[in-house]
Amino acid sequence: MKYTQLGRTGLTVGRLVLGTMNFGPHTTEADSHTVMDTALDAGINFFDTANVYGWGENKGDTEKIIGSWFAKGGGRRDKVVLGTKVYGDMTPDKTAWPNHDRLSALNIRRSVEASLKRLGTDHIDIYQFHHIDRRTPVEEIWQAVDTLIAQGKILYAGSSNFPGWKIAQANEAARRTGGYGLVSEQCLYNLFERRAEMEVIPAAREYGLGVIPWSPLHGGLLGGVIRKEAQGGRRAAGMAVERLADAGVRERIQAYEDLLERQGLAPGEVALAWLLSRPEVTAPIVGPRTVEQLAGAVRALELELGEELLAALEEIFPGPGPSPEAFAW
Repeated sequence: MKYTQLGRTGLTVGRLVLGTMNFGPHTTEADSHTVMDTALDAGINFFDTANVYGWGENKGDTEKIIGSWFAKGGGRRDKVVLGTKVYGDMTPDKTAWPNHDRLSALNIRRSVEASLKRLGTDHIDIYQFHHIDRRTPVEEIWQAVDTLIAQGKILYAGSSNFPGWKIAQANEAARRTGGYGLVSEQCLYNLFERRAEMEVIPAAREYGLGVIPWSPLHGGLLGGVIRKEAQGGRRAAGMAVERLADAGVRERIQAYEDLLERQGLAPGEVALAWLLSRPEVTAPIVGPRTVEQLAGAVRALELELGEELLAALEEIFPGPGPSPEAFAW
């Protein structure tokens, strides 16, 4: 495993983040434990989850699975940099009640306590805002965060799905009160979806945030979807096949797969290696359902993409360019 610092912090994390969204809905508790053990054996030390994972009536189940894994001992909790998220409504479906979602001080306090209980730990290393809250003043959010840091219940705060201007607003507000501010941003970023390069990544770079891309294969679109479609039919490739119906997408993905087939390279591993080659990226999130999928992600760490291949990928998937040049002169 290769390691790096998370943004401007002194925290050392591996170049891959273990995403746990499949734990519960698609991967059994026993298999989830095996995936986590395998990840730890591979040197992956940053595990990411969210309070809503498990979804529907099972929201919180993923945190419980991680908690039961921690409870096995063997230094598991001490070896893991643990991140979870807050924002979504945690009441059971169709029983929504005020103040059980978003980023009010009340919901942040309630959600931290509930996550700590489910995770079976006394602290969360990186507590992340899953989405922006257009109603809660940022000063209120930081007051709640600073209290939790003082209590030792969280160590750092991070964001997810924030636009660049919100990253700036949040960190300027923290600076005014002497707070540390956001240390990481989880954003949708991959070869196919590169709009984060316009403002989100520049803002993260300016304020010293680690960039943690989610959906590095864009829902499977960059994982060899056309080849899988030919081998197993539409159902085998799932939602990625549906995206191929969008104008111009199939042609670009076909060119991508043809390029890598000529090189003898696996599409999913190349998509991860491309993200790892970006200087602003700390570590992409991989969400394996199985140990085999995890092994493929780990192989990407050793894959060096040459300049010629990078140029060919850039031709197929050109970036938008920085702001404002992307939409103005």
